[in-house]
Amino acid sequence: MTALGRRAGTAAAVLTLTLAASLAGCGSEDERSAASEGATQQPRAGATPSASGSSASESSASPGGASHPPSPSGSAEAEKKPPGTPEGGVPRPGDVDEKDPDEVAEGTLTAMWTHDTTVDDGPGDAARRTADAGWLTRSYARTLGGRRAGSAPGAQWQRWADHRAYTTVALDRTEDAAKPEDTDTVAWRQLTVTTTPHGRDGWTREPASVVAYVHLVRKSADADWRVADVTVR
Repeated sequence: MTALGRRAGTAAAVLTLTLAASLAGCGSEDERSAASEGATQQPRAGATPSASGSSASESSASPGGASHPPSPSGSAEAEKKPPGTPEGGVPRPGDVDEKDPDEVAEGTLTAMWTHDTTVDDGPGDAARRTADAGWLTRSYARTLGGRRAGSAPGAQWQRWADHRAYTTVALDRTEDAAKPEDTDTVAWRQLTVTTTPHGRDGWTREPASVVAYVHLVRKSADADWRVADVTVR
């Protein structure tokens, strides 16, 4: 069994993926707890990308891939956004080629890691928003969408809220050499997700990164891909 296959077995008991990865860069217990709240953690030895894990301190790394540039506070575009939409917006399945597992994985991760303290009560809202949008399998969507925050979002989230902060997301493909080949109905993707918080008052923090393992499935070779699981390390 490949290293990534073993990860898949470990990920069977998936919990809510709140994906506050950018919170992991700060050192308090509250912040580390918020960063991994409900996520399926995968601390494993062996072949892994060189990118920092979920416990990494705030990194200045700038992985490749698209990122959402900060938008000016109070802009006409921001004012036209529907209620509950984060700054810069979030992708939806119809925005990408749903028969391309790369695009589906990248769109899902961007949605999961996009937070906005002016519309979200806590980091878990991004996961539920992603589930509602249709990126996920029904089973995984129920897992994420059915959970509700059971505790305060933590000190780091409160600090972000004090600055009315939102995050921007950059993605970098960092495939494990042991990744299985795609089949007609199963695919795996591994990406480094780098998030940067931006306060609407000009405050910001250094980026923080996690490695995300995305398990994608579809019913047939001509069906759309959906995400069945995301694990992070």
